[in-house]
Amino acid sequence: MSYAFYLIISGIFINNFVLSQFLGICPFLGVSKKTETALGMGIAVIFVMGVASVVTYALNLLLVAANIQYLQTIVFILVIASLIQLLEIVLKKFAPSLYSALGVYLPLITTNCAVLGVAIMNVTSLANQTIFYAFLNGIASGAGFTVAIMILAGIREKMETSDIPEAFKGFPITLITASIMAMSFAAFGSLSF
Repeated sequence: MSYAFYLIISGIFINNFVLSQFLGICPFLGVSKKTETALGMGIAVIFVMGVASVVTYALNLLLVAANIQYLQTIVFILVIASLIQLLEIVLKKFAPSLYSALGVYLPLITTNCAVLGVAIMNVTSLANQTIFYAFLNGIASGAGFTVAIMILAGIREKMETSDIPEAFKGFPITLITASIMAMSFAAFGSLSF
């Protein structure tokens, strides 16, 4: 049970893919203007990371059994792209407003290196673990992405009404805010279990 707790805390705070490993920066910066779209993107990433973790972990067992693990990255990218297509179809059908709000950033999950990063981490770092831990790591990493994007979205909404010097308005102050968030999350790195 303590290892599961460690995976959750690690995925959300210590090894946050966006703020500690700097993976998935494009959707993190692009979709964080409003909390509603940030939450939608976060939920989509949690779903994709969770399902991709299970599928890629299982596929990796087949790749290792067939001694073709050198195809790992290509297979993982194909699985992630397929999941995104499925998610896009479901959102277009059942949540068209969220689908249009996410716009071009939904297909960006396909190339979101955080999703590929968690899939690769599951088969390398968690190689001797079970598929449950791979799933838990995927969900926790997706939750970490969601926490980071929601914090940045909330700050960006507040900055819209703040008095910010002209040179820092827009993207510069967003980058400064993201860097301060990364420094804040670095403090979690000293946690030990």
